[in-house]
Amino acid sequence: MRIKAILFAAVCCLSSSVFAASSVTLYGVLDEGLDYTSNVGGNHAYELTSGYASGSRWGLRGVEDLGGATQAVYQLESGLNLSNGAAGQGGRMFGRQAFVGVQNERFGSVTLGRQYDSVVDYLAPTTANGNFAGYLFAHPFDNDNTDNSFRVNNAVKYASPSFGGFKFGGLYGFSNSTGFTDNRLYSVGASYANGGLLAGAAYMRADGVGAGGIGAIAANDASFVARRMQVYGAGVNYSFGPATAGFAYTNSSYRDPSTNGYIGGTLVAAGNTLNAVKYQNFEVNGKYQFTPAFFIGAQYVYSIETYDAASGTVKPKIHSFGLMADYFLSKRTDVYVQGAYQKIHGPSTDSVLDNAYIPGAQQVSSNSNQFVARVALRHAF
Repeated sequence: MRIKAILFAAVCCLSSSVFAASSVTLYGVLDEGLDYTSNVGGNHAYELTSGYASGSRWGLRGVEDLGGATQAVYQLESGLNLSNGAAGQGGRMFGRQAFVGVQNERFGSVTLGRQYDSVVDYLAPTTANGNFAGYLFAHPFDNDNTDNSFRVNNAVKYASPSFGGFKFGGLYGFSNSTGFTDNRLYSVGASYANGGLLAGAAYMRADGVGAGGIGAIAANDASFVARRMQVYGAGVNYSFGPATAGFAYTNSSYRDPSTNGYIGGTLVAAGNTLNAVKYQNFEVNGKYQFTPAFFIGAQYVYSIETYDAASGTVKPKIHSFGLMADYFLSKRTDVYVQGAYQKIHGPSTDSVLDNAYIPGAQQVSSNSNQFVARVALRHAF
C-alpha cells in the first residue's frame, strides 16, 4: 500500500511537471475607427473601418517542452473585420497565420504552414507601416509587402536564434502543383539589433503570383497578380533617448502584371496593357515618445514608379506623407489619430496607376491627390 502511494505521488508530480512545461495563450487585437477620404472617384467618403494601425485579430499560441531545450510550437491566428464581423484574408478561418513546428535555443526554429515572408520578418520593422503606424502608411499599393498584405501558403520557414543581436532566416512556399515553379515563393533576410540600433535587409521572389488557389500566394491575397515578383531592400532605425529616426529603401518589380485583375485592390481596366511595373521606395520616418503613454510618429516616402504600358514607358513620381498621434488609456487600450496624403507628379495616361491611391482608402482617387484621416480605438488582450 505504501509503495502504491509513493508511485501515485511520483506520477502526479511527473504529470504536473509536464503540464507546467506546456502552455496555450489566447490573444488578440481589436482596432476600429472612423475614416474620412477626400477623393474616392471624385467624392468624399466617411467609413467605419477595422484594422488599420493593427490588423484586428484573435489567435492561439502554444508551446510544449520536448526536453533538451527543444519545444514544439504552433500558432493559429484569425483576422476579422469588427465593422461587420466577417473573417479577414479572403474569408479564411486562420488567414493571418497557421503553422506548427519545433524550436531550439541553440539551433533556431523550423515551422510549417501559412506564414510571413522574410521581408515582413526582417525589413518591415525598419519602416513606419511595419513598426508603429500600419496600413495607411504603407508604400503605394503595399508594393513591397512591408505591411504584410499577403501571407505565404505551403511554407517551410527557418529562423535562427540571436547571435549577439544578429538574426537571419529564410522561407520557401511550395506551389503544390505539378508545375513546380508555378506560384512558388522564396525569401531570405537578416537583422541586427544592438542598443538603439536596428538594421534589416531582405530579398523575396515569387513566380506565377496568384496563379490558382493552391500555390504560395492565392489571387485574393496578392497585391499584384503577375508572372514574376521580386522585392529587395534594407533599412535602419536608431533610437536616442525618446526619439527614433529611420530610413528604408525597397525595390519591387512585377513582370506581366494582370491587365484584368486587381492591383492594390483597384481594378485595372482591360485597355491598359502592362508589361512590367517597378517601384523604388525611399522612406524617412521618425517617432518621439513624449511620455510612456503618448507618442507622435511621422513618415515621408518618395516612390519612383516605372511601368511599361502599351503607350510606352511612364515614370510618375509619388510623394506620400503620414502623421500619427497615439495615446494609451491603459496598458492594453489606446486611442490614435492618423493622417495620410499622397500626390503623384509625372506624365498622365489612362492607367489608374497615375491616380493617387492611399492603401486603406475605399477606392482610387479620380486625380493625382488623395487624403485620408482616421481616429480609432484599439484594444489588445
